[in-house]
Amino acid sequence: VKLVDGHAAYQFYDENSAGRMLQYEEIPSVPDNTKAMYFGGISLACEPGADAYAALCEAESDQRLIMIDPNIRPGFIQDEARYRDRLARMFTRADIVKVSDEDLDWIVADFEGIAAQARALQAMGTKIVIVTRGKHGACAFLPGGVEVSVASQPTEVVDTVGAGDTFNAGVLAKLGQLGLLSKSSVEAMSLEQMHEVLAFGAKVAAVTVSRAGANPPWAHEL
Repeated sequence: VKLVDGHAAYQFYDENSAGRMLQYEEIPSVPDNTKAMYFGGISLACEPGADAYAALCEAESDQRLIMIDPNIRPGFIQDEARYRDRLARMFTRADIVKVSDEDLDWIVADFEGIAAQARALQAMGTKIVIVTRGKHGACAFLPGGVEVSVASQPTEVVDTVGAGDTFNAGVLAKLGQLGLLSKSSVEAMSLEQMHEVLAFGAKVAAVTVSRAGANPPWAHEL
């Protein structure tokens, strides 16, 4: 990781690593008490592991909440058509897709404006689209055309490493605290509940960027 004014640029070295070479047949059975599954990042771009994770998503999506953050990194994409097809298939299974505004520009480039892009992403199958916009906060698009926005938490940025992952963890943690960590609950979520979920994600991410490293907060710090 190279930091310039707190913003990170990355180089990854994962050829032939365990995560990248994973086959679907090697994945153990998912425990029955697992309520949600999260997929994201370069694991969805680097084959053959990417195909294994997509297969796992498809196999488990009928009974568990699915959240996806594609975190698009074009430098990892060797076959764009294949990658887009994999993401599209996973989006049809997703309950929540979290993207940055830059991700939206890559995924649905034919649409202008965050709202139109998010609706286009919903049309691919996902129920809720959450869009993070850095210092401009985050917004969510729910079924039925409802939009919810929250401001970012004011903080002095030291290091952005781990900010997106912490935001996602905050979203899932708050869904769990509210008893909403299920497919039916998320689909029926109210505007007020979504606002609370987004605000918590923004709060925990603000703590992470206020200190060096991917160092998210403990519960007692909140």
